[in-house]
Amino acid sequence: MTTEDELVRTALDSERIAVVGCSSTPGKDAHEIPKYLDVHGYDIVPVNPFAEEIFGRRAYDSLDDVPDGIDLVDVFRPSEEVSGIVDSVLDRDDVDLLWLQLGIRDDDAAARARDEGVAVVQDRCLKVEHARHR
Repeated sequence: MTTEDELVRTALDSERIAVVGCSSTPGKDAHEIPKYLDVHGYDIVPVNPFAEEIFGRRAYDSLDDVPDGIDLVDVFRPSEEVSGIVDSVLDRDDVDLLWLQLGIRDDDAAARARDEGVAVVQDRCLKVEHARHR
């Protein structure tokens, strides 16, 4: 069994992060946190059906549209949307870790993901963890 601290270290070792709910609006956490990760060398893949491009990178309409090669899915969507996001994660073969940002939690969906071999971190900020461990 992997501890949540081990999962945090695994997340920080990721290279390509799909950010579901990535915002094109400066000042929003869903913009500033992925931007911070981008500046710190992560390959950010924005997922936002209302944007063509974020951070100079193509934005995809859904997780299903993102080409293979995702190490981590970082979620900035309401808790009630997590179950559908888990469905999309489970349809992929390349995602081993799902990260739900601060305030986002769905224990049933997380258990379903874990049952299928996808590790889950809930209700934690990836930027905070990066600053703490790097």
